[in-house]
Amino acid sequence: MNTNIDLHQLVECVGDAIIVADADEKIVLWNPAATRIFGYSEAEALGSTLDLIVPERQRQRHNEGYSHSMQTGTTRYGTSLLKVPAKHQDGSMLSIAFTVGMLFDENHQANGVVAIIRDELLVLLKKGLSKSAFLTLKILSPSNT
Repeated sequence: MNTNIDLHQLVECVGDAIIVADADEKIVLWNPAATRIFGYSEAEALGSTLDLIVPERQRQRHNEGYSHSMQTGTTRYGTSLLKVPAKHQDGSMLSIAFTVGMLFDENHQANGVVAIIRDELLVLLKKGLSKSAFLTLKILSPSNT
């Protein structure tokens, strides 16, 4: 890409979280929107694994999928918008929507993942659904069983 855009400024100013994790699932990029959504400062997040924000209940499945993606260089989600629970620093549960992309080194080997993340609960609250009603729907959803 040939551009005069300051990519650092772009990452810093967008309203969605941008998180990059390396092949070992260590967080290497954490923008201000990630701090706003998840509660962790950049200093707290960098070097930590994604377990920081993945709820305990989803960790095994997440870790297996992440490892598979690093081995194969593919993700089964492609450019699909994913909606999953996440964990805030204070322990409360979030509902996030995100897209994920694979990152590759100069030898075309997978070396990380970028996720663009939005707090889905805020969207639903603006539409008038209460947090308790939303969480009840998430618990009853067939995809959460």
